[in-house]
Amino acid sequence: MKKFRKVLDGLTTSSPGGTMGSPSCGSAAGTPTAAPTPKEIDVQETLVSENFQLCKTVRHGFPYQPTSLAFDPVQKILAIGSRSGGVRILGRPGVDCYCQHESGAAVLQLQFLINEGALVTACADDTLHLWNLRQRRPAVLHSLKFNRERFEKIHTSEWLDNLDHYLIERFSDGLFSVFFKIAPICFLLKINKILKAIHSVSWHHEGKQFMCSHSDGSLTLWTLRNTTKPFQVTFPHGKIQKDGRKESCKPILKVEYKTSRSSEPFVIFSGGLSYDKAGRRPALTIMHGKAITVLEMDYPIVEFMVLCETPYNNEVQDPYAVVVLLEKDLIVVDLTQSNFPVFENPYPMDIHESPVTCTAYFADCPPDIIPILYSIGAKNKKTGYSHKEWPIGGGTWTLGSHTYPEIIITGHADGSIKFWDASAFTLQMLYKLKTSKVFEKPKPGEGRAAELGEEDPFAVQMVSWCPHSRIFCVVGISAHIILYRFSKYDANTQIVSLEVRLQCEPEDIITPSENENNPCFSEPGSHSPQPHHQHPLSPGSRTPDGAKDSIPCLKVKDKMVRVPPGYQSDLVIQLLWVDGEPPQQITSLDLNSAYGLAFGNCNGLAVVDYLQKTVILCISTLDLYGATDPYQRLTRSPRRNRQSTSGINRLFVSYSFVSVKGPGRKLSLPTDLKTDLESRENSFSRSRSSSVSSIDRDTKEAITTLQFGESYGRKSDALPTPCLWVGTSLGVGILIPLSIPTDQEERMEDPVTVGPSGKLQMLKGSVLRFGFLDCNGALIQSPYEVWRDLNAPEDPDRPRRRKLVHFSPSSSQDAFGEGHLAIVCSERQAKVFLMPSQSCLFVHNITESSFVLRADVVSLCNSVCLACFCANGHVMTLSLPSLRPLMDVNYLPLTDMRIARTFCFTNEGQALYLSSPTEIQRITYSQEMCDNLQEMLGELFTPIETPEAQNRGFLKGFFGGNAHTFDREELFGEAAAGKASRSLAQHIPGQGGVEGMKVAASGAVGELARARIALDERGQRLGELEERTALMMTSAETFSKHAHELMLKCKDKKWYQF
Repeated sequence: MKKFRKVLDGLTTSSPGGTMGSPSCGSAAGTPTAAPTPKEIDVQETLVSENFQLCKTVRHGFPYQPTSLAFDPVQKILAIGSRSGGVRILGRPGVDCYCQHESGAAVLQLQFLINEGALVTACADDTLHLWNLRQRRPAVLHSLKFNRERFEKIHTSEWLDNLDHYLIERFSDGLFSVFFKIAPICFLLKINKILKAIHSVSWHHEGKQFMCSHSDGSLTLWTLRNTTKPFQVTFPHGKIQKDGRKESCKPILKVEYKTSRSSEPFVIFSGGLSYDKAGRRPALTIMHGKAITVLEMDYPIVEFMVLCETPYNNEVQDPYAVVVLLEKDLIVVDLTQSNFPVFENPYPMDIHESPVTCTAYFADCPPDIIPILYSIGAKNKKTGYSHKEWPIGGGTWTLGSHTYPEIIITGHADGSIKFWDASAFTLQMLYKLKTSKVFEKPKPGEGRAAELGEEDPFAVQMVSWCPHSRIFCVVGISAHIILYRFSKYDANTQIVSLEVRLQCEPEDIITPSENENNPCFSEPGSHSPQPHHQHPLSPGSRTPDGAKDSIPCLKVKDKMVRVPPGYQSDLVIQLLWVDGEPPQQITSLDLNSAYGLAFGNCNGLAVVDYLQKTVILCISTLDLYGATDPYQRLTRSPRRNRQSTSGINRLFVSYSFVSVKGPGRKLSLPTDLKTDLESRENSFSRSRSSSVSSIDRDTKEAITTLQFGESYGRKSDALPTPCLWVGTSLGVGILIPLSIPTDQEERMEDPVTVGPSGKLQMLKGSVLRFGFLDCNGALIQSPYEVWRDLNAPEDPDRPRRRKLVHFSPSSSQDAFGEGHLAIVCSERQAKVFLMPSQSCLFVHNITESSFVLRADVVSLCNSVCLACFCANGHVMTLSLPSLRPLMDVNYLPLTDMRIARTFCFTNEGQALYLSSPTEIQRITYSQEMCDNLQEMLGELFTPIETPEAQNRGFLKGFFGGNAHTFDREELFGEAAAGKASRSLAQHIPGQGGVEGMKVAASGAVGELARARIALDERGQRLGELEERTALMMTSAETFSKHAHELMLKCKDKKWYQF
């Protein structure tokens, strides 16, 4: 039990965490109030350090920069290697595992030990690794580091007894060495100099012929009877020109020659197209009999692999699918149908369909939101897929007990929004929204975005979503905001556009008499600025200096449009160009269905009533302070009054305010942490003074965070009222009370008024997050409006009325006026205030050498904490309200702006970030989640009986030559190949081996794991012994039967009858 005492208001001004008085606004806003009697506040903090542990959980998306591919035909699992040393292993939906080599070297080749639960990886640092897949999180059993040799290709030999050929090794002079099982003899095939370089070789299953692909786009078929020249030469895509010569073709990089029992053989290859057409896409060609089918791909082909019914290479293959690994996609083609359709991919391989620019993560969502989004999104799914089941169906996965609805939202460069179901460590797309449909399609080379050279004018910068009210808001790179409402019905609607001028410029120093046009809140009752109506200017008109003025970056559709069910645009807000200067990017946004919408940038703040579709506040950051500005600023003059025009569905709002204008800039994707806020070094090492006494003329104070909620706008308030909390880049927290009508009819007619309260507190660094707790330490949720479908048919018995759900700070306490706790977190420190007295109870300096990138107040284990991610890679959690450090882990050094832009925390101890341009990495900082992780992950290895090889038959074995089986020891043992040099390679035991298990495993869990592994191995050996015993018994019975028959036949014969 933690006991905290309220601090007297009269003592706060002298304390290090003391607050500054609120400015005068009206008669009672700045009046000192009597200090409350000290009273104990009992808060029970249940979170301790043992509740936290940081670990990675799952990785979603397409492997970035893939290099290799492998498939286990018995276990039916697929492995993909990448250039960064990562390995993704995929099975049935839900079976998705990510492994990472510690060296980070590129994975050159992958090879499964078929049906053994093991994987061999060959890396670019000349190291072989053996991975154990018989556990939910694979680990390296052994590694072999080559010291003097470099390898280009590996092949496992556990199936050597069933191969007619074993190894093909390519030499620089065009020689190939081929090992056959008929004898340990090396056949040397001297390739004719007339033929071009060879890229790949594929054997016929009988081992008597093979096919080669060449750099001139040809395929050659060789037989072992004649090794001097190929049996057949074909140019699949080489047409005969008028002069009788073959047209030149691209190289065929790989060929697969597969036989089939029921049809002609399949010849599948990549490349080989003619050079006649420029800009042709990469293609995969399937030759089946006389038919040639060309499948064009969207990206270059990295590797492809044909999936066959049998795991043995010396049997008829019967191919049924081909897996094609592209640079940015993975597709599987169905070979059993004549039109070769593709399978529908169950994995989220299209996250990067357009580059991801922002992310949002919501845990413990309302249970009905996922089925609704899925039902709407299913109507727009693509068709034409193969009707057969996904062929990569290995592993097992069950729904864990610790699951709850989770949704991930990704914003993309093309303006699209994707909603993903992230429950139970899976990821499936629910619904896709295209924000570009709100605007007119700009013609090439036209529009303000084109003048700036902006390639992605619709790129999403940030999103805000209320799952309960189903209201969604999007901020775009072109300084635009789109508000969406959810409906299960389609509708005809006309989009309402609201244009706001939030741009300013420096002027000469003015005299006090010129300050009469300053809309600072110096007059009582002047809480809502009014637009000026003087000599209206039409949008796009020119100012006296010839620059374009009062025009947005994008043009909203001004006609009636038909919108399908789902999220439908309700309001579009755009910032305007002023005197040829583009609007500054929006740096903060908050949407609350009960109160309204607020956004800000480096010029100021705007608050919008989305119900009445009006601007209720548009003010510069300087004017928010009123008369209590803590900085010594140079005097500015107000901008000249701008004019406004109004239309039926288009509103133009213009306000005058005091601030400065930064230099013109080019709109770009949000690749920096905080655009135009302050210059930072690329190494993220900077220092900022904790107290700034004066500000340069060109420095702007940006709005960095906003939060609606019920609070006490003034110290004298007895009851909480709607408020807007504003955080700035100079570490200032400002509280703005709102006056919102409560009656539904009045809410749609009476205006919402705003009155500033002044600065709350100074912190070190930019303010990042606000949070609220009641005096018992429970998290106070923001109020919201219950969702209602505005397009649903009217029901006279149940009229649609606006219903609000409030979480008042006093709702969980015995009496009103008890107040609540406010948490304010900045880049350097966190503070806890007691409202309404604004007394600072706790201060914690989070970091001195770095700065916080992301901070959130999250729920965990029926309690709350403050989670922070710093630029130096540390992930920290602090208790609330005492701000006691609970966890500090050096997890991820910030090496890419992408991580800082996409890192986000959520409830239940989870977080995510974009680990690469194509992958989302999810992590957990909850000990409970780490303990249950093994249960929630899929099982890669499933005990399956290995299919038996086909019998060769008596006649085939009798007339097939002197073939006999060689084992590995006979071919490559010391007797045949000699003893290997000890300096050739170095053996490195892995953490997943017996040596690593002895160190890592401890306690009962480790003992049980070892016992289970030993039991599985013993059971496998017993099974093999039983099979061999049964085979021997069958053979003995057969021999005994034949001997008995021979005895009876020869019993009565004389010696001369034989």
